[in-house]
Amino acid sequence: MIAPSILAANFNHLEKDIEVINRSEADFVHCDVMDGVFVPNISFGIPVIKQVKKIAEKPLDVHLMIVDPDKFIADFAAAGASYLTVHYEACNHLHRTVSQIKANGMKASVCLNPHTPVAVLEDIISELNMVLLMSVNPGFGGQKFIANTYKKVTQLRKLIDSVNSDCLIEVDGGVNFETGKSLIEAGADVLVAGSFVFKSENPEKTINDLKLL
Repeated sequence: MIAPSILAANFNHLEKDIEVINRSEADFVHCDVMDGVFVPNISFGIPVIKQVKKIAEKPLDVHLMIVDPDKFIADFAAAGASYLTVHYEACNHLHRTVSQIKANGMKASVCLNPHTPVAVLEDIISELNMVLLMSVNPGFGGQKFIANTYKKVTQLRKLIDSVNSDCLIEVDGGVNFETGKSLIEAGADVLVAGSFVFKSENPEKTINDLKLL
């Protein structure tokens, strides 16, 4: 599955870029919410998510790179998120956060930064709908892919299979045709692609070609 990230879209013509995603074979619209505290960048928040929801024909895959995400779970549900991803590193009581996401009618996803081992999810993996592995340090698009991610995908696939879960594995950062193919071979289900899609000559074709990997 492919989740184009609108962080790399042209915000002067955001509706046009979302319509490209609508026409394509993409499965999700990936929305990166950054607060300038948890990560060293600020992107967009709930008002933009609400507007994206009005245009998008694909489910919204919302990735919160923020401190204290619990305060905003209900707001993102009301804004139209289908999947809500919180960072393991930002949650003091992860099980409570995951339960709250589900109680608000969304699919629950947890993200791990590059330095965080897969093993930290052993006691909660059966509760998750998706795990997002960062293959770059979060905060900025267009970064170089961290090769250790392949090993983490393999480890995560074994963990998910060990509990007979249908939890999805999503990977974000440095995804292109080469890394994407290897990630799928390692066991990934969902590829997030931002710069690679929206800086290409034909974003719709790039999305569809990624889908064929």
